[in-house]
Amino acid sequence: MGASALHYVTWKDRKEVVADLKPIYRAVNAGQAERELEEFTAKWPRYPAVAKLWRENWERVIPFFMFPPEIRKVVYTTNAVESLHMSLRKVIKTRGSFPSEEAALKLLFLALRNASAKWKAVQSWREAMNCFETLWGDRIKAAQQRN
Repeated sequence: MGASALHYVTWKDRKEVVADLKPIYRAVNAGQAERELEEFTAKWPRYPAVAKLWRENWERVIPFFMFPPEIRKVVYTTNAVESLHMSLRKVIKTRGSFPSEEAALKLLFLALRNASAKWKAVQSWREAMNCFETLWGDRIKAAQQRN
């Protein structure tokens, strides 16, 4: 949702708006996040659509506060996914049309292969895995035994 909220923000203000949105999703609980959203709304009256989007999706946001910060950090970090989507869209747009569906799939495969060569480990993944193991170790073991 953070990325979609930025569609309403000018390039000039994006960096500052992003910095002011972080306290909302990094809050320790839903109550603090709501207070941070109020502060954001007061600071940025020029972007009411951003605060409105957060409020409209609030019921989807607050379940994340049940998780420890280590898990939340991994869940809400979508930069890698957004970067991949942007790469794939760029490849498709520059080609325009394709002679067949197979040609399009081959191009996407090559783009994925090139993108995956640049991938690195997810930041904070080890901390999240420790929390996953503590909270749901039995499920992890059961899944590993199935494989």
